[in-house]
Amino acid sequence: MPEVTLRDVARESGYSIATVSRVLGGTRTVGAQADRKVRAAAERLGYRPNQVARALRSRSTGTIGLVLPQITNPFFPMLVRGVEHALHSRGRGLLIADCDDDPELEASRISALLDRQVDALLVIPVHEAHSRAAVAAGAQRTPLVQLDRRCGTDVADSVAVDNTAGMALVLDHLAGTGRRRVCFLGSAGTDSAAVERRTAYRNGVAALDPAGAERVELGDFSVEWGRAAAERVWPSRPDAVVCANDLIAVGAMQQLRRMGADIPGEVAVTGFDDVAIASLAEPALTTVRQPVTGLAEEAVRLLDQRLSEHTDRPHHAIRLAPELVVRASSAPGTTRE
Repeated sequence: MPEVTLRDVARESGYSIATVSRVLGGTRTVGAQADRKVRAAAERLGYRPNQVARALRSRSTGTIGLVLPQITNPFFPMLVRGVEHALHSRGRGLLIADCDDDPELEASRISALLDRQVDALLVIPVHEAHSRAAVAAGAQRTPLVQLDRRCGTDVADSVAVDNTAGMALVLDHLAGTGRRRVCFLGSAGTDSAAVERRTAYRNGVAALDPAGAERVELGDFSVEWGRAAAERVWPSRPDAVVCANDLIAVGAMQQLRRMGADIPGEVAVTGFDDVAIASLAEPALTTVRQPVTGLAEEAVRLLDQRLSEHTDRPHHAIRLAPELVVRASSAPGTTRE
């Protein structure tokens, strides 16, 4: 079957090739009637635009690059889905690069996406310090927004959840359910999310448990670490285990139950992110829900602004409010004096 061309659509719709090009290319506005008739004709004929030719004409590929730390963390596919939906509604595509939590690989991925002529970049920085040079260099070449994590508000725009507010929600909830001997299982990582969550715990726990800031175990954001950390803290019999993400929390609950702990009777467990596994855990996990759709929309909105302005302006640092989702893992239970 021969390829349908702009000339074919023009003949079918009764408008000039120039008008058809404006309608289908979105380069200039035309009347509502012309727009409707041209699009209807294109649909009847099965016209599909040549994206390569369009990119050559406009010097825009219509694609955004996204560099993320590790696709195996279930929070990031949730975020990718939100970004893809936000971009699709704007007629843009997404190229994804996983850097396996390696700052050097992250720098290489940023460079590779820029070589592919993406229109802009979203980056979830691996390391608060070691990612800085590559992210800053990328921001000098194309519009760039740091998403979920950041390596400095002076480097580029950023959009993230308010991790401090999220931890405060957890600690207030535990205080309200009578928990008084608290510990924290977190990540020793130097990405901003890991740093902010453990700092917020240490700064906020004193009102609930003055010794709680000393009961901290740090590893990584994994189920395996959650299991190992729970085994380390259970001999001290905490009545609440605050975890820096849901993977750690699920692993901790698995190990605590193996050791005979009653959740939530003896010990409450909380997570952070609200990935799918949180509601499926046994018992269902109390956690801090990140506004994934809001994060994606705000990041894409900032990119749109940078793409359309063509001028420098101060960087925006946007923090979105989280929500505490209370489930069975932290119901009021038996607490010790």
